Amino acid sequence: MNSAVSNIILMLVMMQVAKKLNFEDPTILLYTRIFYISCQVATFLVFAIVRFRINSKNDLTTIKYVEPANPMSGQTEPRAVVTTVKEYDLQQVNSQIKGIFTSLAMMGFMHLYMKYTNPLVMQSVSGIKSALESNIVKIHLFGTPATGDLKRPFKQAPGILESLTGAAGGLQTDKQSVENAETAGAGGIKQD
Repeated sequence: MNSAVSNIILMLVMMQVAKKLNFEDPTILLYTRIFYISCQVATFLVFAIVRFRINSKNDLTTIKYVEPANPMSGQTEPRAVVTTVKEYDLQQVNSQIKGIFTSLAMMGFMHLYMKYTNPLVMQSVSGIKSALESNIVKIHLFGTPATGDLKRPFKQAPGILESLTGAAGGLQTDKQSVENAETAGAGGIKQD
């Protein structure tokens, strides 16, 4: 099943579950909070295991790719990046872990300050689901070969700006693009 379709189905099911729960009952509220935190801890543990496996493999194969220019950060030209599989994978895991903490902060604000409870139910399972569907987890936890869509660097969906303007974005891995970026201004920057 397509990930977007399964996300919609999951959200609809969780909305129905949230409607059935009586959040005025302190016991139900406590169990809802425990369930949400448990799902977030499970998500973190998945990424911690993946991080451990990446460090254990210590794959120092070189990857070269070109990041597109990012006018929002003042970057006007594409940038060549030279890194290793280990560094790239660790970067992916770290960004996923930051996402967990960002989600926790947002949910903490919405639940504790604004007193919304329904999002606790709806967001609890979606975090672990998206973690298990991420490319890095498929490779290091499930042992899926890093070919096709799982080939590094991972293809990213176009952003809102790219979708609206029709600009060609995304990472480029072809030899010509890498060579052009390396000979241009900020080429060959080693990613740390």
